[in-house]
Amino acid sequence: MSKDWVLIVFVIFVSSSGILFSNNVCAKPPPNVNIGAILALNSTIGKVAKIAIEAAVNDVNSDSTILSGTKLNISMQDTKLSTGFLGIIDSLLLMEKDTAAIIGPQYSVMAHVISHIANEMQVPLLSFAATDPTLTSLQFPYFVRTTQSDLYQMSAVADIIDQFQWRDVIAIFIDDDHGRNGVAALGDKLAEKRCKISHKAALKPDDTNVNKEEINSALVKIALMESRVIVLHIYPSFGLEVLHIAQSLGMMVSGYVWIVTDWLTTALDSDPSLATTSIMNDMQGVITLRMHTPDSRIKSNFESRWPKLAHQNNDEGPFGLNIFGLYAYDTVWTLAYALDAFFRSGGTLKFSNDSSLNTLRGDGDTLHLDTMGMFLNGSMLLQKILEVNRTGLTGRVEFSQDGNLMNPSYEIINVIGTGVRRIGFWSNSSGLHTGEQVPNHGNSSEGLYGVIWPGQTTQTPRGWVFANNGKQLRIGVPLRVSYHEFVSRTEGTDKFSGYCIDVFTAALELLPYPVPNKFIPFGDGKTNPLNSLLLQRVTLGEFDAVVGDITITTNRTKIVDFTQPYIESGLVVVAPIRKMKSNAWAFLRPFTPMMWLVTGMFFLAVGAVVWILERRLNDDFRGTPRRQFVTIIWFSFSTLFFAHREKTVSTLGRLVLIIWLFVVLILNSSYIASLTSILTVEQLSSPIKGIESLATSNERIGYLRGSFAENYLTDELNIHRSRLVPLNDPSEYEKALKDGAANGGVAAIIDERAYMELFLATRCEFGIVGQEFTKMGWGFAFPRDSPLAIDMSTAILKLSENGDLQRIHDKWLTRSACSSEGAKQGIDRLETKSFWGLFLLIGIACFIALLCHVIRMTYRFKRHYSNNTTSNDNLGGSSSSSSRSSRIKSFFSFVNGREEEEEMEDKNGKKRRRKDNRVAHEGEVSTLHDSNVSIHVENGA
Repeated sequence: MSKDWVLIVFVIFVSSSGILFSNNVCAKPPPNVNIGAILALNSTIGKVAKIAIEAAVNDVNSDSTILSGTKLNISMQDTKLSTGFLGIIDSLLLMEKDTAAIIGPQYSVMAHVISHIANEMQVPLLSFAATDPTLTSLQFPYFVRTTQSDLYQMSAVADIIDQFQWRDVIAIFIDDDHGRNGVAALGDKLAEKRCKISHKAALKPDDTNVNKEEINSALVKIALMESRVIVLHIYPSFGLEVLHIAQSLGMMVSGYVWIVTDWLTTALDSDPSLATTSIMNDMQGVITLRMHTPDSRIKSNFESRWPKLAHQNNDEGPFGLNIFGLYAYDTVWTLAYALDAFFRSGGTLKFSNDSSLNTLRGDGDTLHLDTMGMFLNGSMLLQKILEVNRTGLTGRVEFSQDGNLMNPSYEIINVIGTGVRRIGFWSNSSGLHTGEQVPNHGNSSEGLYGVIWPGQTTQTPRGWVFANNGKQLRIGVPLRVSYHEFVSRTEGTDKFSGYCIDVFTAALELLPYPVPNKFIPFGDGKTNPLNSLLLQRVTLGEFDAVVGDITITTNRTKIVDFTQPYIESGLVVVAPIRKMKSNAWAFLRPFTPMMWLVTGMFFLAVGAVVWILERRLNDDFRGTPRRQFVTIIWFSFSTLFFAHREKTVSTLGRLVLIIWLFVVLILNSSYIASLTSILTVEQLSSPIKGIESLATSNERIGYLRGSFAENYLTDELNIHRSRLVPLNDPSEYEKALKDGAANGGVAAIIDERAYMELFLATRCEFGIVGQEFTKMGWGFAFPRDSPLAIDMSTAILKLSENGDLQRIHDKWLTRSACSSEGAKQGIDRLETKSFWGLFLLIGIACFIALLCHVIRMTYRFKRHYSNNTTSNDNLGGSSSSSSRSSRIKSFFSFVNGREEEEEMEDKNGKKRRRKDNRVAHEGEVSTLHDSNVSIHVENGA
């Protein structure tokens, strides 16, 4: 029984081994792999790609280190420049041959269509020339781009435009997937840099011929536009014709900028004979791009092989190698490495008929759709393709997570003479730079080398001109009913005059180009129009500019572009004022009452402190109580004039006096300056002190109807709208101010300084109170991103520098004002808070001096008291400990005593101080004297 089980186990083992062996045999790589290629062999790119792909297939098949003997069978389908139906048929024919992958298609339009078929059949589609950015999307998972996406090329174009500070560009493109999506990507990149495409000129795609009339019509329209920066994103066959017609229309002269995508370098590289033809004259000064491929040994070897390859495979004669030929060659090798990894991982070429195609079977048809096989392991091969990481002719071949090649880079080319000159590079990580290597941020030379522009000039074009289409600039002007000095309309005509008009006209004359214009009034002529409505007409396209007294505010800058301010005009408060008549007590005005009180108290305090510090040493501060009080008063106030005759001998007294004299000097100077201003300048007074006091009160406030001041007062200062009274003109201002808030008028007017200076020129009973509380200005308004706004700002700065702006101001706005300079309200009386630092300084000095004096006196008194106690004991007197009150009385008697100081030198030359203390306590002196006399008599006896 056990032998039977052994036999059974042996049979199972052998059977299992046979199965494994059979599976290993099935997993062996096939001898051949069918791959397809879809090309337009009569196109510039197709001719080069065909030779490059065939050369790559031969190199792969002859390389024993890859695919382990498996050979690539390439089947090429010629679409003959067709981007539609023929490409679909060719792809279906390839699917019938169990094709593992397809190289191509060449055109982005065809790639969009065939990608749907590739998705259905699960066959990877590797395109070396379809640069449409939208192909790399979740919609087309089996599309693999083995060249650079136009997304990066358009980023490079946007960086070039931003480098030269252009803001508007015109895009000419073929109206198909390739052209539209490329220009859309350009628009997105320009928007990131606050630039835009101002006009898109779409050309009809035609596979057979170029419509010259259509191109001519589009270019004539472009020549009448403002922008002079043109981006040409097109096919080579169309592009050369566009440049030729532009040359004939005079659009390749100074002032124009032509930025051409990489189709031009492709054409020049593919046909070197173009450099010797008249075609080069049509592209002088053009900037174009080329995908950058770093120099390497394998690239040099292939380029040296190219002439022979081109001669052998082309009956029309040899032609140049373009960048797409390098990418086509690398595409074959990328696919070979992916297949090698695919087979090593156990992948097999298994195809299964798609049941959904069985219904398409037809008798006698050459296209057998029902035989098309679905690649069962297509997703596995796709993954291996995306994992390829190798170095090819074009550099490092490695795919990012979004399916694009990593580290995209472009060369920036300038067409000059019979050749081209490289003026820089662009990389996705570092932008524009002049070196081939990606620069470090620390020492990179950003930007480009010098460019030779159309017209053989090195001066960077401005990028735009005023449109030469006979159209006048429509300028909206507010039809004001007041303040005609700024803007006024001549009766019966369409002419305007005023300060704003003269500044605008003078600025226009400084522009390097003519600007025909027409002033269009805005308003009914009965009330001042709302400036916000006038600016909205600019955004709607009804006006090309607005000229007038337009204040630049934050909200307005969001809808239009303003020029440099040509006048400053912030909000001010105007209120009725009264003259402050001079009187006999005018000398008291410089200081506030509190200031006078504090100053007087410090005079007395400092006098008392100096008296305390000096009286023991200085006879000038001694005497009867009445004499000492008079001395304190006299000394204190005589320091005001630095005329004190008492001398200070103590160190502490001198220190306090020096600091006090410094304080007196400051007070004296400030008082004199303020008093001079009061007596020499006419002062005006108003109950309203400025915007702060007005905002906190409940008074009614007037403002100019339609002005931004209304929103500012309510939004920024939180003043209720019920307090605001809209007024229309200066006459209403005057009446409302005279009536006052109590009689239905207003307490004050808030308006811009420019208006108020004219208003106050002839109305002396009103004046500006407080400070200007906003800093704004007036400017001319233009549509957003208008280049004319920049040029006008430059012109306004020139007017300011050469003095013309001031002369225009003096012509219109200078009036014989009634002391407008003195209209600023209020006497700036000197308050205590302006000098508290000085008072604090002298207070601290007095406190420290008194503290030191008390400590010194206490120390001396203790020594004196101790000496007197010892003397009493030696004299035999009966001494008892004094009470606390007697000691305090003795201390004050000691402090009140006279202290004499003199300095003597001992034999060693050192100074020695001898002190005689006269004890002022008469009872204690007489007692000591009587004791000494009695002792002397006894001893004598």
